Amino acid sequence: MGDPNLLEVLTEEGEHADKHIDYSFQMSEQSLSSRETSFLINEETMPAKRFNLFLRRRLMFQKNQQSKDSIFFRDGIRQIDFVLSYADDIKKDAELKAERRKEFEKNLRKTGLELEIEDKRDSEDGRTYFVKIHAPWEVLVTYAEVLGIKMPIKESDIPRPTHTPMSYVLGPVRLPTSVKYPHPEYFTAQFSRHRQELFLIEDQATFFPSSSRNRIVYYILSRCPFGIEDGKKRFGIERLLNSNTYSSAYPLHDGQYWKPSEPPNPTNERYILHQNWARFSYFYKEQPLDLIKNYYGEKIGIYFVFLGFYTEMLSFAAVVGLACFIYGLLSMEDNTSSTEICDPEIGGQMIMCPLCDQVCDYWRLNSTCLASKFSHLFDNESTVFFAIFMGIWVTLFLEFWKQRQARLEYEWDLVDFEEEQQQLQLRPEFEAMCKHRKLNPVTKEMEPYMPLYARIPWYFLSGATVTLWMSLVVTSMVAVIVYRLSVFATFASFMESDASLKQVKSFLTPQITTSLTGSCLNFIVILILNFFYEKISAWITKMEIPRTYQEYESSLTLKMFLFQFVNFYSSCFYVAFFKGKFVGYPGKYTYLFDEWRSEECDPGGCLIELTTQLTIIMTGKQVFGNIKEAIYPLALNWWRRRKARTNSEKLYSRWEQDHDLESFGPLGLFYEYLETVIQFGFVTLFVASFPLAPLLALINNIVEIRVDAWKLTTQYRRTVASKAHSIGVWQDILYGMAVLSVATNAFIVAFTSDIIPRLVYYYAYSTNATQPMTGYVNNSLSVFLIADFPNHTAPSEKRGFITCRYRDYRYPPDDENKYFHNMQFWHVLAAKMTFIIVMEHVVFLVKFLLAWMIPDVPKDVVERIKREKLMTIKILHDFELNKLKENLGINSNEFAKHVMIEENKAQLAKSTI
Repeated sequence: MGDPNLLEVLTEEGEHADKHIDYSFQMSEQSLSSRETSFLINEETMPAKRFNLFLRRRLMFQKNQQSKDSIFFRDGIRQIDFVLSYADDIKKDAELKAERRKEFEKNLRKTGLELEIEDKRDSEDGRTYFVKIHAPWEVLVTYAEVLGIKMPIKESDIPRPTHTPMSYVLGPVRLPTSVKYPHPEYFTAQFSRHRQELFLIEDQATFFPSSSRNRIVYYILSRCPFGIEDGKKRFGIERLLNSNTYSSAYPLHDGQYWKPSEPPNPTNERYILHQNWARFSYFYKEQPLDLIKNYYGEKIGIYFVFLGFYTEMLSFAAVVGLACFIYGLLSMEDNTSSTEICDPEIGGQMIMCPLCDQVCDYWRLNSTCLASKFSHLFDNESTVFFAIFMGIWVTLFLEFWKQRQARLEYEWDLVDFEEEQQQLQLRPEFEAMCKHRKLNPVTKEMEPYMPLYARIPWYFLSGATVTLWMSLVVTSMVAVIVYRLSVFATFASFMESDASLKQVKSFLTPQITTSLTGSCLNFIVILILNFFYEKISAWITKMEIPRTYQEYESSLTLKMFLFQFVNFYSSCFYVAFFKGKFVGYPGKYTYLFDEWRSEECDPGGCLIELTTQLTIIMTGKQVFGNIKEAIYPLALNWWRRRKARTNSEKLYSRWEQDHDLESFGPLGLFYEYLETVIQFGFVTLFVASFPLAPLLALINNIVEIRVDAWKLTTQYRRTVASKAHSIGVWQDILYGMAVLSVATNAFIVAFTSDIIPRLVYYYAYSTNATQPMTGYVNNSLSVFLIADFPNHTAPSEKRGFITCRYRDYRYPPDDENKYFHNMQFWHVLAAKMTFIIVMEHVVFLVKFLLAWMIPDVPKDVVERIKREKLMTIKILHDFELNKLKENLGINSNEFAKHVMIEENKAQLAKSTI
């Protein structure tokens, strides 16, 4: 007949079902709003006979007949919507946890949920209990109305767009229609349990999709009380998870990802997603966005829509950036500046001043020959064009994303979705910590309230923590600068010595070598600081006790973005805008902490060092991130399964398989967005120095999409579905970075690149009509009299040189304005400032014109929205009239007359208004 323990559990359920259940229990005071309480189920909706029928079926059920992929209760009828797990605890608070679980599960049954418990002796590890939860129809219809879930009322007559430009070219990237559009489009309305006849309910078991079911159950779990402690009512599954009363809470996957489901299980959408989305061989295919939304919910779905759209737009920037790089590659040998530097008769005869005090020797300019050629790849005429292009590209990207988002809101039925619905949902942790209550002006209900004075200390601590860690980032950057200054002399001593005065052409100059090692060290420091700050920022945000989940995420977003902005970009800002700008000149150098001489740029400028820094940090972050995302959950899951599979003769059930997977967590999507936004900063803020940045980002994102898809379908538990109609605060951050990128790229071209000085020489100072750039290198280097070196800065080894050269525009030692800036310096500075002003105004003008010309919502979407609203109102109107006719029981003529009178009244009222 079955397990005696099972019989005992089921008997308790049967006895419980025969009792009169008071559904309006005290939970309504704090856990449920008055609206939810009014929908609580009465005893007539769940007769005891139904429980007795299930009881008889379950007692006859043999466990060994159950499939390990089953997602149903033991009766094979009721679908598992959620699973809780816990293990025996031998610690001193074991009794308290057991009491909490007992009270919690009792209250879950009072809300109408049905529970079935799997004993630990039937689990693979022999120590884990599983509580399976099923939401019956009465619960689903009640909370679907509470949550305002929209359900289909009629199949849409608006055809999907079938023709797209160049569809024959894009054919290979298209998915089958059955995968891209797994369900027909419907006109929808907010579900009402009193209007069930209005909705297309063919089968109650499948009417609500599994994503809506687990969303409803989680809503109940997050507000269900489990007792009173310290005079406060405690409730919510999150608090129970934090106290280890339950070890996990999760909805089930549809089945195995490597094979389709077998009857009676429903269609295995997880398998379809894996086959058409998570395989790396499908990297060139479009994403099954509707299927992602149906399975994981709108919030995760819209992330993949954004990532896919961003990747598509990157392809255009990548092509243009690659073209600029190829132009630099083809023009490398014809570059007059590199030719002069490499020429033994020009660059080989120019003796440069030492790059550090005493231990550094003089060196010949042609020792930087290969470095100057490599610098030309990224510092050429196309740099200006690409900087302006990216300023326009980022505007097009954001404007077209607005349109894509508007189209998505229509397609996913989110037009009427308002973020306020999410804001009104208080965090259980906030409710538990509040001692005060006040009237909510929106809901007109008494809600928990925390006065400002109680939060101020935590706000101060939060601000101080963020400031401290940002200061730590700046300190670490200064430490890396000191490292470069300290080791530069070491590199210079054995790389330059006598060889430096010979006509050599080495790529590994002391500057480049120090820059490479410094960039690698800086990247390691970035990863270490980032690891610790993630933990601290999450803890600090929790201590602030945010009111809603949206406030929590916004607060964490601000902290994490500010820190990562400083952490990842500070070194790039230093190289781009500070390095080499305040060096001074021989005999009067600027010193850091009165000890280390400020870093100088290469004679070709600092752009090559900025490119090196950007390449190492951007590439390293992307490679490290993808490896971490793939290897980390894979290793943890392997180890967890290895420990769990101790009883191979036991049924390794669907809930146990999912239990052994890694949890995606409430902040999993937050870190995905953060990673993408930081990459967006690399692509836009410093792209003038590295035209290949969009290409690297494109390659990374193609891999990122499939890595994220693979880990979600194979390595992570299924997430609780949640709604969202936009990417939220990240959109504001993207707009801010887009505006900042125009300024940063303008300054990079003006002050970091060598373009402006070359243009000034070309138009104002060149004396060669046939080859205007001839003599530019000699013109850009000033002369210094070696006898003017102070004793503490002159090289220890004496040479027979009279003068040496350095990069600047200053008068020579034989002029009366000795070592002061000459007129060409001011001409170049004026040209730089003019370029910045002109470029910013041109780009911003184009940005504003594009933003004005491109509508936020496409015209066809506006028409579709109007059509759907009209049809929905008409369907609801017809339904109400038919219902009224049935209730009145009058004939057609009387009914038509009655309707005409009511419509005339309505028209009169409308005209009066």
